[in-house]
Amino acid sequence: MDIGKKIKRLRQEKFLTQDELAMRCELSKGFISQVERDLTSPSITTLIDILEGLGTNLRDFFNEDEDEKIVFKKEDVFENIDEELKYKIEWIVPNAQKNQMEPILITIEEGGRYKEELPHEGEEFGYVLSGTVLIHLGEKTYKARKGESFYYKSRKNHYISNAGKNIVKVLWVSNPPAF
Repeated sequence: MDIGKKIKRLRQEKFLTQDELAMRCELSKGFISQVERDLTSPSITTLIDILEGLGTNLRDFFNEDEDEKIVFKKEDVFENIDEELKYKIEWIVPNAQKNQMEPILITIEEGGRYKEELPHEGEEFGYVLSGTVLIHLGEKTYKARKGESFYYKSRKNHYISNAGKNIVKVLWVSNPPAF
């Protein structure tokens, strides 16, 4: 691992100058410059101070990035069916709840609906793949048809329901993850 280059990259990602980083960790700008160019190696204590100034820690700094999975296949999907409310939810990106967005595919049968959610921080987006859906936000109801999308802040009780006689399919993304 090239410690100096990684420190420089982290500093630049935080939009900090060498001088600003040096002030945060009570070091000289010259020392930070030498570390970034691998002309000197900081002690563990000094490295900890630098990393704290960058908003990270030793464990995360030395944890090599794992190969991030980019493409997900049908066999990666986890699903849950609620026969009472007549919907099926599919988590199309496994473990997405640890990310900032959580995409799901929701299928609602005729007369069905998704469970009502209480107000929470965040925003939700949906794209209607088939059918017509009603979006219930507090006391108001909105309609979206195939090819249309919806987007709202999750500040009121909310849920979606099937507004027609055909099966509804919605690609739904929540930020932060809520499903």
